[in-house]
Amino acid sequence: MWRYLKVLVFLLALTLGASAQQNPKRLILKDGSYQSVTKWETVGNRVRYYSAERYLWEELPVDLVDWVATDRYNRAHDSKRTVDAAQIAQEDEAERKADELRSPTIAPGLKLPDGGGVFLFDTYRNQPQLVELVQSGGELNKQTGKNILRAALNPLALSSRQTIELKGLHAAIQAHEAQPTIYVNVDTADDNSGSDAGAGASTPKSDRDQLPDRYRIIRMEEKKDKRIVGNLNIAVYGKVSQKENWIKTNSTPMGEWVKVTPAEPLTPGEYALVEMLDKKQMNLYVWDFGVNPEAPANPSAWTPRQPGKNPTGTDESPVLQKRPPKP
Repeated sequence: MWRYLKVLVFLLALTLGASAQQNPKRLILKDGSYQSVTKWETVGNRVRYYSAERYLWEELPVDLVDWVATDRYNRAHDSKRTVDAAQIAQEDEAERKADELRSPTIAPGLKLPDGGGVFLFDTYRNQPQLVELVQSGGELNKQTGKNILRAALNPLALSSRQTIELKGLHAAIQAHEAQPTIYVNVDTADDNSGSDAGAGASTPKSDRDQLPDRYRIIRMEEKKDKRIVGNLNIAVYGKVSQKENWIKTNSTPMGEWVKVTPAEPLTPGEYALVEMLDKKQMNLYVWDFGVNPEAPANPSAWTPRQPGKNPTGTDESPVLQKRPPKP
């Protein structure tokens, strides 16, 4: 045990020595020159100092030292070093806060990426996980034989009906808990003019993902081998209305991200996160997911970082053990 204490004391001494060498003082002489030193002491009519350049103890007559200039210089530079250290600490703290805005920590060892995206926070077998949701394009089942734009401009009948559908009965990503949290950070700078009316001219495009109800959750209906996101009813005068099974959600800004959470537990089934371009228009490209507590693990899930193995081959901190008695 004493061996470990000696090593610790030695390392501490090295650290203190390195710090002193990085911030040397000056012994200013009466002829205007100086010696760069880490410390000194007066012994009789001699000044004994440790050179910060040659790493040796040296001496010179005490009468050669301009003590007033030495004291004035070292006081000024000690104060400057204190200010510099405080400024560096402030800059580090500001950088840390900016990094937290771009990449918030949502669980111990689990951070959102600073590149943005849409991620579902899930818990699988008591382990927090983060899964990226990929955007899926809602395909229009054109029951009138016309696309949505043509139908809206020139309907063939008094009214027409179209459905927005996703292929497959189940989404690739399945949440294992009833109230999964979704984190969103997407670029809205290229919104079309349709979203301008809903957002308002005073709202910057880059901030629109922070607007209330910008993102909502809908429950999809399963039909044959497809999932129906919603129905479009088109009147003769071109007005388009959408009918969906909306889920009440809570949206909370988190730096550059938005946290979207269902207000109540979701029943098992298929759902989608929808971007609202304005109050009456939604993006046909959605982020689909399911809720199934019995589903297997999501293969692309991010898990918290595990502690690296230390040289002893364990995940625990080294513990000093008593030396066994000599036989």
